[in-house]
Amino acid sequence: MSKHYQPHFKAPPQRGGSALWFAFDSGKILVRMEGESPSLLTCVHPTDHGLEVIQEHYLGTYGGEHCYAAELAREQIPPNGHTLLGLRDMLGHIDDTLAGISGRAAQILEWNRNHRFCGRCGNETVPREDERARTCVPCKRTSYPPVAPVIMVLIKDGRKLLLARKVGWGNTRYSALAGFVEPGETLESTVIRETREEVGVEIKNIQYFGSQPWPFPNNLMIAFTADYAGGPVKPDGVEIEEATFFDVDELPNLPPGISISRRMINTVASELRKLPK
Repeated sequence: MSKHYQPHFKAPPQRGGSALWFAFDSGKILVRMEGESPSLLTCVHPTDHGLEVIQEHYLGTYGGEHCYAAELAREQIPPNGHTLLGLRDMLGHIDDTLAGISGRAAQILEWNRNHRFCGRCGNETVPREDERARTCVPCKRTSYPPVAPVIMVLIKDGRKLLLARKVGWGNTRYSALAGFVEPGETLESTVIRETREEVGVEIKNIQYFGSQPWPFPNNLMIAFTADYAGGPVKPDGVEIEEATFFDVDELPNLPPGISISRRMINTVASELRKLPK
């Protein structure tokens, strides 16, 4: 069972004992491997292990234990028993709460690295003391860690699901449709637009399924189901190479279990299998 996570941006005035460190080097997270199970760096500070830290940020508490994000100087030798692991590989082996904190840490480090200078006037920005943000003192412009909303829609037709293969995926994997929300759009209008653009069909009965932060680089996946309402399936050939309806008993290779797309496909397929053939 996951422990409770309490997010915060302001570090305690004094360090008291060890903390969880979400420490990254070139996009990979430092972990201790115990068999096939990774565990996070636990110490008062990474310098205890001789590691050089470029930037660090307080993340809050996990099960009462303080958490920090840290960017390590590149190409350092990991402490004995530790290794660098790709974040995607890490997410499949830790609980959902720690996975969410790991993604949060990676995004905050990337945002801080990319917003040291003002995009409007070019002056150096400074961290705010009352929230997670950076402000340009001369022009008062404030930047926050960005989140890019992405819709996902799984279309049903009786016992069948519309699944698509993106250009570049080869014959390896099919998933639900997905696309970025544009300025001025509601989530529902994005679902309709992306469906028309990518596969050319009409839908109805749009229903919210769930959401998942996806830190590659800073997406928030917002998943929906919908019923097929008509029109031939015509992949656009730009983003979607192939799309077809699959019977729930004959599904193709699907995304990994850590993704909300796989969770949605599994959940909906399980429900549709109860329908008569």
